[in-house]
Amino acid sequence: MKLVCRAATVEEAGQRLSEFEQRWDAKYSSIGKMWRRNWAGIVPFFAFPAEIRRAVYTTNIVESLNMSLRKVIKTRGSFPGEEAALKLLYLALKNVAKRWQACRDWKVSLNHFVVLWGDRIEAAQARPSR
Repeated sequence: MKLVCRAATVEEAGQRLSEFEQRWDAKYSSIGKMWRRNWAGIVPFFAFPAEIRRAVYTTNIVESLNMSLRKVIKTRGSFPGEEAALKLLYLALKNVAKRWQACRDWKVSLNHFVVLWGDRIEAAQARPSR
């Protein structure tokens, strides 16, 4: 599936998906069918540069953050209220943020984001941090 995501064009991605289906349909037919069913939603990503697409489909960073938050929540049996849970998650995020590193090629991706959505990026950077 990496070859589909890393394809330079929609046509190349379609070809890579066909190759995937030929090789794996006997064992994992639902994967190819799911991609074909959702192809119209996947195609717009190919309008973006490869760096932005990589930032979108790379989930390791998100999964790592989710794991860290689940770990903190799991150690607590229950919370007296929603505010207590939010405070715990806030503190966990502060601790996790100390260890964060930018994803690979982040500066290149950020340059593309600024070109496409510069006003949003500047507004986010101008917000005062708490």
